[in-house]
Amino acid sequence: MNRRSFLKVFGGTAASAVIGGRIDAAVEAPEKPSPSELKPMPKRVLGKTGEKLSIIGYGGFALNRVEQSVVNNSVNMAIDRGVNYFDVAPEYGDAEERMGIALEGKRNKVFLSCKTAKRDRKEAETELHRSLKRLKTDHFDLYQLHHIRTKEETERALAPGGAIEAFLEAKKKGQVRFLGFSSHTTKSALLALEKFPFDSVMFPINFMEWFKIGFGPAVVEKAKEKGAAIIAIKPMFRGVWAPGARRPAKKWQFGWYQPVSDPAEVDLALRFTLSEPVTTAITPSDVRLVRLAIDIAPNYRPLKNQERKKLRELSKGLVSFFEREEKRFAFYRECGERLIPV
Repeated sequence: MNRRSFLKVFGGTAASAVIGGRIDAAVEAPEKPSPSELKPMPKRVLGKTGEKLSIIGYGGFALNRVEQSVVNNSVNMAIDRGVNYFDVAPEYGDAEERMGIALEGKRNKVFLSCKTAKRDRKEAETELHRSLKRLKTDHFDLYQLHHIRTKEETERALAPGGAIEAFLEAKKKGQVRFLGFSSHTTKSALLALEKFPFDSVMFPINFMEWFKIGFGPAVVEKAKEKGAAIIAIKPMFRGVWAPGARRPAKKWQFGWYQPVSDPAEVDLALRFTLSEPVTTAITPSDVRLVRLAIDIAPNYRPLKNQERKKLRELSKGLVSFFEREEKRFAFYRECGERLIPV
């Protein structure tokens, strides 16, 4: 999709369709596919599981507070275009219910992933069963500890009586197939990978944070060492808004960070992430950006050195979010590490 087509589909009326946190059905009005849209979606193996997943994964947060007709159109479009990895969580508002309805009759076409932020066995078990009901399925292909950040919560989830016991019991019953976790700090991800043989790790693999503070390489290396697949989040992340910066009112469904939305820049950002040893890159939390990522991904090719330099330069003018998270939880001070830009 070229820039003119993008502006036609995603700008103007579409941008103004975000009213009071909801996205109007007009945003996902069908359009005639271009030749590039008909290219097959590449797939990669999810580590030791042997499962083949689309290089673009559908981030379920995009479905929160969205009209069901929009959800249905977006999910159907994604499946038709070859996306088979769908990810959601209870923390994503009503996204579980929305996705569950949209996937009725199509569950066998997708690899469905869900998460829990509960750290104790009983609470995790309760939430797992509720998510299964909301998503109208009898099992999850991947179930993950959600958003671990501190040493204490990681150890708690993996200790006797912790959430991991609920995961293992559910696996015995056939309610989950593979186990993983998502993390937003380096130390928690490294600790989790050391303490349990997870099938996957979901972590931000993003050009800006990678070049700005060296956030990502350590987790990539540890995952490779442990044989855990990498599911990349925030691939279209342009940093948080600079202090005093003017934010476009109600342009996106989320407002705490800048998404990469220019098609040429999206192409570079996605190719940066996919040039690392990741299985899939999860889309941002807006159905229009989901569509844009799906349009661009089939044209994937490895990033060139000159393009890496361009992204490195671009990152210098952007504001990191995860540097604050790393400092907030004092992980690299605790283990005597420094984050050094690559």
